[in-house]
This record gives sequence, structure tokens and C-alpha cells, in this order.
Amino acid sequence: MRTTDKEGVRSHCAVNYGVEIFGDRWSLLIVRDIVFTGKKTYGEFLKSEEGIATNVLASRLAFLETQGILARAPNPDDKRKDFYTLTEKGLDLIPILLNIVLWSTKHDSKSYMRQHKEFAARLNRSPLEVTEEMKSLVRKGGCFFPEGEQ
Repeated sequence: MRTTDKEGVRSHCAVNYGVEIFGDRWSLLIVRDIVFTGKKTYGEFLKSEEGIATNVLASRLAFLETQGILARAPNPDDKRKDFYTLTEKGLDLIPILLNIVLWSTKHDSKSYMRQHKEFAARLNRSPLEVTEEMKSLVRKGGCFFPEGEQ
């Protein structure tokens, strides 16, 4: 990360802070994968359709962990693997993701979310309610899409 001050950010503009912490493509896609598909391991993130490079994935996971967005813990069944979960700070990114979903559904005629019209309509009507439900679901280890259902 390129920075110009001792705290690690170029400026203290609120937009700049967000962009520097979670604004790159890969960081938001990692958060997306946790929230929407329940991915938890390096290997699962690596299989995302966007095709992240191994070195970029390792770097982003480490960065998100140091920024307090992700927490890492050993898999209780296989100590060679780590589980990544969202911290409360990471869960606070859910409304941003949901707003991106609404924007994309409106402007991308091929958006996967067009298959979930009821969800998009509910999100438009009650964004705070849906956000809190999503946070609760993810806190419990759940995700929006059951395995592979996009």
C-alpha cells in the first residue's frame, strides 16, 4: 500500500480512508465471498470465478487481517488450514456491499442478483433491516447463497 503519512493513509478524507482499506477489487471480493457464499479458507477464496492470483490473495488476506476486517483462526479439524471470518469492523462493510448489489442490479442487465428480485426489492424497501439480518447471519457462520446457488 502506498502511503504518505505515518498512520498509513494518504489523507484523512473519509472516502480516501475507505478506498485505502477496502477499496481495491480483491478485498471487496473476499468480503463478498464470506458474506454471500460462506467461503472461509484460502483454497475456497482461490476458487472464485474472478481468478485471483495466489500471491495477491495471500497479500489481501494478510492486509485485511492487519486492518481488523478479518480474523484468522486455525481450522479445528485440519490445523494446516485457517478459517477467515469477518470481525465487527468487517461486518460493517455489509451495507456497502448491499448498496453495490443494488447499484449493479440496476445497471448490469446480466447481474446474478436479477434472479433474486424479491431480495432486491426487500433491500430497496428496508435496507437497515436487511443489513442487520445479513450481519446476524454471517456472525453465525451463515451466508446469503446456499452452496453454489448464485
